[in-house]
Amino acid sequence: MTPAPTPAPAPSADRGAAAPGTAGGVAGASTGARRQARAVRLGPRSLTALALVSAVGVAGFGWPFLAPPASTLNAHAQDAPWLFAGLLVLLVGVVAATISESGLGPKAVAMLGVLAAAGAALRPIGAGTAGLEPMFFLMVLSGRVLGPGFGFVLGSVTMFASALLTGGVGPWLPFQMLSMGWFTMGAGLLPGPDGLRGRAELWLLAAYGFLAAFAYGTLMNMAGWPFMSAMASNISFDPDASVPANLARFLAYCLATSLGWDLGRALLTVVLALTLGPPVLRALRRATRRAAFETPVTFTGHP
Repeated sequence: MTPAPTPAPAPSADRGAAAPGTAGGVAGASTGARRQARAVRLGPRSLTALALVSAVGVAGFGWPFLAPPASTLNAHAQDAPWLFAGLLVLLVGVVAATISESGLGPKAVAMLGVLAAAGAALRPIGAGTAGLEPMFFLMVLSGRVLGPGFGFVLGSVTMFASALLTGGVGPWLPFQMLSMGWFTMGAGLLPGPDGLRGRAELWLLAAYGFLAAFAYGTLMNMAGWPFMSAMASNISFDPDASVPANLARFLAYCLATSLGWDLGRALLTVVLALTLGPPVLRALRRATRRAAFETPVTFTGHP
């Protein structure tokens, strides 16, 4: 007598169901593994805090240029530390809002600490050597992989930690934190975060790092240029001069004081992005997958 064939098991509609013998399954795990997760999700409060600190930062950079020529604000460099202190408080508020709203877990906070420590340790390597600062390379790649939200927090925290390490705490520190936060956040806003890979991605990051390195130096020049001594009359800010005249003065100031530093920083970022970029990007993406940042996990019972 021929035995009746054993019916094949019906396919499960829930592809996240667990294998036999397990208590439950994780739905969407394969999709989450393929997707590039973002460590920090920007919710309404985080976006509001970022917009506020960015607006105050722009005002901090720009108020000396908008003040009336007869105003004593243009002549009192000692007023700047009060503004810098306010910016520092707002930056702390951004970090607190982002962490509280996104629900960062221990792995995400640990990754933030590790990357910030690595960036802070890289900064003294090139400090004082023609602007060769390898930390900018790490910030570009980190912002690319982990997204704009994590990028802003990471850039600001890294600059703060490096200032503590190098003794660079001063009224310029909040501007450095803002500029580095924008620098790293910009890398997270580059196109093709999920699909662009290989040499094309490396050249994109290298080009961004080159341009953003000059942008960082320009922002830091703007923070101190209006408060230059009047003795440097040829390149200092003149509230009575026209906008084109002051732009020419500012360009001369940048060429005379920071071109070498900015160029060295930009070229080193390009070289490191093209040579060390592939292994560092793989390591960062592997770490985000293991941490499963923002991957939706649902447990379903075995039928």
